[in-house]
Amino acid sequence: MPDSYQSVRNQFGVGKSTVGAAVIQVANAITERLLLKVVTLGNVQVIVDGFAAMGFPNCGGAINGMHISILRPDHPGSQYINRKGYFSVVLQALVDHKGRFTRINVGWPGKVHDTRIFRNSGLFEQLQEGTYFPDQKITFGDVEMPIVILGDSAFPLIPWVMKPYTGSLDSSQELFNYRLNKCRMVVVCAFGHLKARWCS
Repeated sequence: MPDSYQSVRNQFGVGKSTVGAAVIQVANAITERLLLKVVTLGNVQVIVDGFAAMGFPNCGGAINGMHISILRPDHPGSQYINRKGYFSVVLQALVDHKGRFTRINVGWPGKVHDTRIFRNSGLFEQLQEGTYFPDQKITFGDVEMPIVILGDSAFPLIPWVMKPYTGSLDSSQELFNYRLNKCRMVVVCAFGHLKARWCS
């Protein structure tokens, strides 16, 4: 069950700053020793086949961002106020067809837009270089399509990131949006499960 620094301080008879330092040390140890063992890409073909079965071909993941509420930082606090008006850091994650986290980026201030976070991530760099997924393309008409990831309208439209059409849509664009959004729901549900864990 979540607890405050004050409560932990009282339970163990240590200073609040000691509790804070211990939390940072544990977080760093998890990041350095466990993260790459727990959050991994896995079998790309299984992921691609999973998204294809859901209606979107040659897809390697769905990406989204989530705000994690934090206490007001000492400085520069205004950078951490998100568009909904509370202090947060952003967790941006890529998940597979089953909603398992395959890549995460966490810690950007809540005011920062998803596009900026994405463009400054190691994932973006690897996707740009073509080193994150295998070079596996499929052809539609005369267009070659690499393995793509699915994002919402906040993400840039580039050859390896698909996002929904906007504006007045014809029936084929509506079908595209329906399939993309159906597959993208796995990341929304993954965040929902994560929030449920925090709340329980």
